[in-house]
This record gives sequence, C-alpha cells and structure tokens, in this order.
Amino acid sequence: MVKITVCLGSSCHLKGSRQVVQDLQYLIGHHNLKDKIDLSGIFCMGQCQKGVCVTVDGELHSVKPETTQTFFDEVIMPRVS
Repeated sequence: MVKITVCLGSSCHLKGSRQVVQDLQYLIGHHNLKDKIDLSGIFCMGQCQKGVCVTVDGELHSVKPETTQTFFDEVIMPRVS
C-alpha cells in the first residue's frame, strides 16, 4: 500500500493543501485505487517553505494545486502499477 500524507498546517493550507487533498481524493477514486493508497493528513511537517508538503512512503515532495495531476501521474501511478 502506498502511503500519502499531506500537510494541513497553516502555511500549507494557505498554499492550497485543501485543493491538493481534494484533487488526490478524486484521482484515487477515478483510478479505482482506494485499496492501494492510504491518503491522510498531518498538521505540520516542519518544511513550511516547501509547501504544500506531501510525502509518498516517507519521501518529501512539494506540490501545488496546479501540479497535483502531474505529481499523481509521475510519482504515485508508477508505485501502484
């Protein structure tokens, strides 16, 4: 199972973490991956300057609402294929 954690702290929230979560939820459902991906939130990862901070199996990524689709295609899909 691929573990994805999205920072929901105030800095990441201001940079669009809510939209990133909604987009990831949609993409996970659209690709029928709910049984292969564990999506969760965390208050702060301590990397505020890099926000929106997202970890995939512990590996830190910086994602913006407008890059969520590319992030999903390039980082997440290869792990579940």
